[in-house]
Amino acid sequence: MSSQRRQPGRPEATSHGEIEQAAFALFAERGFDGTTLDDIADAVGVGRRTLFRYFRSKNDIPWGQFDLTLDAFRRLLASMPEDLPLHESVHRGVMDFNDFPDDAMPAHRERMRLILTNPALQAHSMLRYAEWRDVIAEHVAWRTRGSVTDLLPRTVGHVSLALALTAYDVWLADEHAVLLEVLEESMGTLRSYLGPS
Repeated sequence: MSSQRRQPGRPEATSHGEIEQAAFALFAERGFDGTTLDDIADAVGVGRRTLFRYFRSKNDIPWGQFDLTLDAFRRLLASMPEDLPLHESVHRGVMDFNDFPDDAMPAHRERMRLILTNPALQAHSMLRYAEWRDVIAEHVAWRTRGSVTDLLPRTVGHVSLALALTAYDVWLADEHAVLLEVLEESMGTLRSYLGPS
């Protein structure tokens, strides 16, 4: 996609989706490092300042509306029946969180490949990973009537993230792999860790 200066009378983008679509097209053409915010603004037809109303930085664009995503994750975990064993509620929550329609998978694969393989995004990703872990820690703390700073909630958050990232590594390396199948196998180890001894 070639960047173009905004034409007179051209309406400004009004959604995160439009900006993400333009950005990912540029990332595919020029690479993440070779794409600037000005390039993205030009491609969408808005000013650079307008982009900052939607995303705080270029590094935030691959993560989409992550705050809303985390809110949905919290609701997923909160909806788990209270009589469900803890390991099952975490397992199901992570599985449901990563359950995407088939037609969304190509874009999700592209997004995750960029997030997980681009060195420029690694430091930023650590912040997002911490927020994701915190959602699980909050759930575990609530279920155990403890604190998010207790060892178990923090450990479950870290272990869940490690298992999910491992599944994504396998999925991205094999175009025939099915994400939920790989994730089910990986997350299954959490059952052994948290399940009844």
